[in-house]
Amino acid sequence: MTEDYRPLSDEEISTLEEQGCTAEDWSRIAVSDDFLPHYIHNVDFYGDIRLGAFDRSLEVSAGFSKHSALRNATLRNVSVGDNCLIENVGGYINNYVIGDECHISNVSTIETTEGATYGQGNLIPVLNEVGPGNVMLFSGLNSQIAALMVEHIHDEAFTDSLRRLISEQVQCQMPDCGTIGNRVKIVNTKEITNTIICDDCEISGASRLSDCTILSSSEASVYIGTGVICENSIVSDGSSLTNSVKMQDCFVGEACQLSNGFTASQSVFFANSYMSNGEACAAFCGPFSASHHKSSLLIGGMFSFYNAGSATNFSNHAYKMGPLHWGTLERGVKTASGAYILMPARIGTFSVCFGKLMYHPDTRNLPFSYLVAYGDTMYLSPGRNITTVGLYRDIRKWPKRDVRPQSGQKSIVNFDWLSPYSVGEILQGKQILEKLRQASGDDVTTYNFHEYVIRGSALKKGIKYYDIALRVYMGAVLKRVKKALGSIQHPEGNVGEGHWTDLAGLLMPLSEEERLVEDVKAGSIETIEELNDRLAEINDNYRRYQWAWTYRMILNYYNISELDDEILQQIHNDYVTARRAWLAEIRKDAEKEYALGDVDEDVLDEFIGRLDRETEYEE
Repeated sequence: MTEDYRPLSDEEISTLEEQGCTAEDWSRIAVSDDFLPHYIHNVDFYGDIRLGAFDRSLEVSAGFSKHSALRNATLRNVSVGDNCLIENVGGYINNYVIGDECHISNVSTIETTEGATYGQGNLIPVLNEVGPGNVMLFSGLNSQIAALMVEHIHDEAFTDSLRRLISEQVQCQMPDCGTIGNRVKIVNTKEITNTIICDDCEISGASRLSDCTILSSSEASVYIGTGVICENSIVSDGSSLTNSVKMQDCFVGEACQLSNGFTASQSVFFANSYMSNGEACAAFCGPFSASHHKSSLLIGGMFSFYNAGSATNFSNHAYKMGPLHWGTLERGVKTASGAYILMPARIGTFSVCFGKLMYHPDTRNLPFSYLVAYGDTMYLSPGRNITTVGLYRDIRKWPKRDVRPQSGQKSIVNFDWLSPYSVGEILQGKQILEKLRQASGDDVTTYNFHEYVIRGSALKKGIKYYDIALRVYMGAVLKRVKKALGSIQHPEGNVGEGHWTDLAGLLMPLSEEERLVEDVKAGSIETIEELNDRLAEINDNYRRYQWAWTYRMILNYYNISELDDEILQQIHNDYVTARRAWLAEIRKDAEKEYALGDVDEDVLDEFIGRLDRETEYEE
């Protein structure tokens, strides 16, 4: 944008008047040195005006360019950058700074009013739709900071300290008036009020944007389409709101898609989430959350790597081997037949909370399980999902679906499906099953676990599946340590040996989260930037912390005090055996699906070929 301005000359004023322009005070209009008045027609100027050059054409559609110009508009206290095309403003543009090469056409009103917050600093009640606010919205919000605010809301000292850091950042970044960045396109839009719109954003046919911040960028532009109403919200890089989305008091993280009439209030969405048709209220939608159906309501729950099914639709659960699309990983969705599917407690992000209707706390320590109702009886199949085609596919597909640019990845997402967090749950699950077998014996038909029934065969298979996962995990970690260090070495330090947590995508020792919270309270972390640096440091040390935890786990599992060459070879042999058993079970699941007629033979053959190639990764 031009920085040096000069007053209009008498000749330029005369030209503008001849071209239908008026001004409240021509002396309050300043222009760039390269300014020429020839492309300004029928414009009414009020207050302080800054105008750049109009000397180049602008592409308004593919293969269609128009010369930059200013016509048929009313401007008050507006700064316009170089080579913009602003035309047919039915109402006015008031109190705005507009960047270079912007296309603004067929809009009603763009205005900044007194007291504008641009959606920054607002408190919304996530997980409790009628409670006090717990998540403070600001442009730097990510899934980790949001999770900290939710999880530690009852720690008043931490909450006050974190909100102070956020408020300081918001105040430092708060502009005096609304801004529109460079190369922004706003067409056929009714109302934009108190909204910051960053570079390369496109807004086409929106109904209303009010008190919002749109964090678009050249690497990851934001698109807002027809009929969208967005109020008191923040939309991050690479996201899109299309086809009559209605959103109020929300945060939309990077590379999210909301479409087809989806309605959201007091909710947060992070990292590649997809929402369509349904509704969210007070929902914490972590990385890779998805909802497709009109009857889906996400309310008062935490979700991630989650596909919300419909109460009348079960198709996604059966569809497993076909082309990759959102599906299969349905955690806690009630089906038309009355079944609940209790899928992995976690794949790549925090524990999923199934919501008021679907959450079964008694089964939380039996991860990767199915829960099916027959009449009044609930049958639990522990660990069953470990050996399914769906899980195998999901493990590989999620990293490929992270479409965020490297520079725009605010939320940290760890894609390890077997980690100290999930494997710790598997260890507990195996212990629970072994205690049930020890208490009731090997030959009983069923076992009772709280109000659930576990068939004898399902319990034995559950122990087998959990053991397969444990051995695959230990062998994989040893391989990684040897590759990174050249040999199996004793862990550096003991951080990571205790319990682990999943902070909305960031896998970390619980001790590190507790230390982080205490440092915020003590003032050792003084800015949001320092907080993010600490979170990134924890993530960078993930493998080191993982090795400390896994080393202790291996010693306990094999009942040894040290790792020597003999035990290392045994662990590797157990890993190869377990991995082949895991792939064999997945193959049987694929063949069963083919036998049901759900997939074509060529799809089965291609999938089996992938399984056969897995032996390449054993050494």
